[in-house]
Amino acid sequence: MAGEAPELSAQERAGKAFPVSWDQFHRDCRALTWRLNEVGPFHAVIAITRGGLVPAAIVARELGVRIIDTVCIASYDHNKQGELQVLKGISEATMALGGGTGKGLLIVDDLVDTGKTGRMVREMLPDAHFATVYAKPMGRPLVDTFITEVSQDTWIFFPWDTALSYHPPLRDGAA
Repeated sequence: MAGEAPELSAQERAGKAFPVSWDQFHRDCRALTWRLNEVGPFHAVIAITRGGLVPAAIVARELGVRIIDTVCIASYDHNKQGELQVLKGISEATMALGGGTGKGLLIVDDLVDTGKTGRMVREMLPDAHFATVYAKPMGRPLVDTFITEVSQDTWIFFPWDTALSYHPPLRDGAA
């Protein structure tokens, strides 16, 4: 409608930026693994794509888990959160390893935000252990293990979403 302001993206609504480097993300994933090592062993790791792919690979390597599966759920279109859509479910073989309920399975994601995706995956595998590297307050109750809590109004810039670029000094007008 004429006169209405355009809808703000999740990133624009967030207000606070939290850039994470590759080094920091790797350290945080290893810290997550230290905590998970006390909880396991796990039969398989299930990455929530796409954000969970990198941490799942690091966690699986550190835990010595060879079976890695994915559950593909779309909730963001670039930076606008929309309706959830399961694009690919968990394989029958992985489901069988968890006895159909997820017992002994580890679900990994980069972040739990509002908890919508986490709730959907929890319904699929209610007995699985759910771990994220970062957690926001709205989604935190769904996660069994995480490393860093950030405020709900923070937008995390993951290293795979950013690139190195020149920024002028503050005195030259840089933000």
